[in-house]
Amino acid sequence: MEMHNIINHVRALDGALVVAPTRGDDAPELAWGDAFFYFAPDGRMPERTQPYGTIITKDYPDDSSSGLDAPGRFRVNIHVGGERVAQLVDETARPSDADAFVRHPLYGDAGWVSVVNPAERTGATVLALLGDAHHAAQARAARRMR
Repeated sequence: MEMHNIINHVRALDGALVVAPTRGDDAPELAWGDAFFYFAPDGRMPERTQPYGTIITKDYPDDSSSGLDAPGRFRVNIHVGGERVAQLVDETARPSDADAFVRHPLYGDAGWVSVVNPAERTGATVLALLGDAHHAAQARAARRMR
């Protein structure tokens, strides 16, 4: 599965906003090439809301365990909640293993899972989980509006 397949899937969700910083944007250079997924039906990035999913294309200074600086590697990160993390992760997998669900290297305890280069084993589930995370973000937004 390629990054653009995942991004296109998220963009097709009702009210989805994909923020994909590139050179020349206001975003920090470190974020260039990555993608951040929000529920934002007005098309503007929420100021006080974290994304429900991301695609990261490189190692970050505090997060290098997935080996993303190697060519062709990227990692999908999805907020699924604490219970789902326990159901999804392969406890024998390392953060650098491709096509395996692992706890997010930094935010696993906060209900995030990660997959490096989703493919045959995880691809369909990654797309379904992004849909679930989108709908959960939509429900949270609706509760805030009340």
